[in-house]
Amino acid sequence: MKNNLLSNTLSYIATGRNDSLFKYDIDSNENNLHAKIDGKRFLVIGGAGSIGSSTIRTLVQYSASAIHVVDISENNLAELVRDLRGSNLLANELDFRALPIDYGSEVFHRFLLDQGSYDFIFNFAAIKHVRSEKDIYSVLQMIDTNVIKQARLLKWLQNSTQKAFRYFSVSTDKAANPVNLMGASKRIMEHVMFCGANKSIGVSVTSARFANVAFSDGSLLHGWLKRIEKKQPIPVPVDTRRFFVSLEEAGHICLLSGVLGQTGHIMIPRLSAVELKELAPIAREFIISRGYKLREYSEEGCALASMANDVSEGFYPLLLTPLDTSGEKPFEEFVGQGEHAIEIGMKEILAIEYLPPENGSVEAFICDAEAFIASVEQDVSKTKIVESMARVIPQLRHVETGKCLDERL
Repeated sequence: MKNNLLSNTLSYIATGRNDSLFKYDIDSNENNLHAKIDGKRFLVIGGAGSIGSSTIRTLVQYSASAIHVVDISENNLAELVRDLRGSNLLANELDFRALPIDYGSEVFHRFLLDQGSYDFIFNFAAIKHVRSEKDIYSVLQMIDTNVIKQARLLKWLQNSTQKAFRYFSVSTDKAANPVNLMGASKRIMEHVMFCGANKSIGVSVTSARFANVAFSDGSLLHGWLKRIEKKQPIPVPVDTRRFFVSLEEAGHICLLSGVLGQTGHIMIPRLSAVELKELAPIAREFIISRGYKLREYSEEGCALASMANDVSEGFYPLLLTPLDTSGEKPFEEFVGQGEHAIEIGMKEILAIEYLPPENGSVEAFICDAEAFIASVEQDVSKTKIVESMARVIPQLRHVETGKCLDERL
């Protein structure tokens, strides 16, 4: 109960909502969700992370016949199973499995061939942090995970079944008018999934872009919890605004999109319902909620040096940093250049109709990316990668400052 109260309090600080924004859409579609989910087989890739786990917590409240979860993190898989069992959410008749497998590996390919057909495939596997632009090796791994493995997976799925299935892969608000390579990689991922699905066997493909998930693993807000735990300053970039959804809301929009979304649609929250919130006031409210008063700093060294004394006096240091690292912009958005949000009969969810890229551009990028990764003798630079991405996404406006997030607290 104490952990639930803490989680609810933290979500409210970031979102300003006590209940899920999408609760009405979940409740009003209950019968339709049961009709689509009950008795069906689900494969959830990258399902042990924050968003995947939240989606699974919603999914297990229906009556699927099988939920198989694949993730490379053994620790997160173990916690997912413990959490579901500890919450008494796993029905005895459910075929639930948690497997520590890389979804782009030959082991996973063998798993697919052995398991037979799935009705739904949800893919949450991603390198999702802008800080992964810090060096060329991290960028290449990000492209491999977010783009190349996705293309390989779709081929494996379509070669292993002649049965219609639904495929969902989560995107990000950073894919709209991207300024960083993470967002660009997820925009190309959208192209891969929508262009690469075999429509002849009735594959239905959907996605969702939504806001930063408050206090999800690895997020800035989750980092605040770690900083408090370790008695380290709380960092926040100034003049920066973000959309926020709770973990529960992330699970709800993913389930609604993956199960009920129309093929070719990228679902987004209704813009009037989700407001851009400045990060610094959220950080201030977070510190106060932990029982401290505020002391603000603009230099990391001063904040670190003052840490022990501040805490002894009942204060906590808030470190205000400039927004000057590569790939960051003052605010995010859901709808990109040339895209339009349309009504889909839901109260708090709209959709973007997918717009394909120039013919052959995605295939050309994948060839470039595979060559960048495979040829150890080839000179690879971030500039070359940006140029290759821009041929798929002409609106890409990469912001390179020479500084990365790893240089910040």
